[in-house]
Amino acid sequence: MVARKACRVLGIGSAFSSSSHREAVRKTGSSSMLIPFSMKNCFQLLYNRQVPAAGFKKTVKNGFIIHSISNDVYQNLAVEDWIHDHMNLEDKPILFFWRNSPSVVIGRHQNPWQECNLNLMREEGIKLARRRSGGGAVYHDMGNINLTFFTTKKKYDRMENLKLIVRALNAIHPQLDVQATKRFDLLLDGQFKISGTASKIGRTTAYHHCTLLCSTDGTFLSSLLKSPYQGIRSNATASIPSLVKNLLEKDPTLTCEVLMNAVATEYAAYHQTDNHIHLINPTDETLFPGINSKAEELQTWEWIYGKTPKFSINTSFNVLYEQSHLNIKVFIDIKNGKIEICNIEAPDHWLPLEILDKLNSSLVGSKFCPTETTMLTNILLRTCPQDHKLHSKWNILCEKIKGIM
Repeated sequence: MVARKACRVLGIGSAFSSSSHREAVRKTGSSSMLIPFSMKNCFQLLYNRQVPAAGFKKTVKNGFIIHSISNDVYQNLAVEDWIHDHMNLEDKPILFFWRNSPSVVIGRHQNPWQECNLNLMREEGIKLARRRSGGGAVYHDMGNINLTFFTTKKKYDRMENLKLIVRALNAIHPQLDVQATKRFDLLLDGQFKISGTASKIGRTTAYHHCTLLCSTDGTFLSSLLKSPYQGIRSNATASIPSLVKNLLEKDPTLTCEVLMNAVATEYAAYHQTDNHIHLINPTDETLFPGINSKAEELQTWEWIYGKTPKFSINTSFNVLYEQSHLNIKVFIDIKNGKIEICNIEAPDHWLPLEILDKLNSSLVGSKFCPTETTMLTNILLRTCPQDHKLHSKWNILCEKIKGIM
């Protein structure tokens, strides 16, 4: 009944085999709870069956716990936007569980060049997303649980939410030393950060979301959230580096499933509501009308990079050419992700001034990204004489410039 009830609520139907039903239910103490990510048959049903035209708004009657079947960061962030923009949360608080494939998520007012290693992310195929809440940059993978607490603006209370998580953790591991801080982080053993917080407060609704590190790839986390770029001057919100630790390192039984079940149980008890975790498909327009356009917007260059607060880069680098080290100076102003002022200086005897002037003027107005710079420099090369030495110098310079993007 548990599996059938949860899927029927979201209009998916109830045609489960007994084996899939048994797979869907696990025991936590004396209570049973839906474990959505182990329900392979239910996943297929979610993709193939439509929900009633009433959609998600009329599904939520009181407190509700949902879990996304998607691991796509843009789709899951779109769910947050949709609920914030469309739901009346009066007496209808919602807890949303979501996990993403490897990605870096920056705050609304952050600078991605300042926060993460964009070149490494491109090499590894790691997605970059900008959320609509403030706060710092975080690394997501399947070993990290994201929790979003939706309430009315009046009932918005980050500390109460964090205390709820602490109670849930202590319920399954009484000896676990986890404390909420004044910065609304959760610390393990008084020093290791296992959760960071961000929030968005609207006119009538609000949400508080936080991470919970279970078994995140620590090597990726530290390498991706370390900017290699030098000479950035910006007023963007800067992240505060912290020591981190996975809960699984403390106790190997603290899996993502166990942690989500524990938080759901505590949330349901606190809000006096059903403790079932209900699956949602964040691409389902019948459930969330207009949600795919929200997800598409979150993926655009204009949102991810174009919303970066104005910044400048003032740096220099050396190039080795014919056994000589030459110093190249770069000053660039970037506004809305596009180059507003560009001044690249190189020794006249190495690269003629008129060539540098062409490069500087052509980059103004272009996107501050390696793809566009490559396209522009290739176009410029065609206008130059077929001078192999000149082309070689040009390519060396352009590769260095792309390295700071």
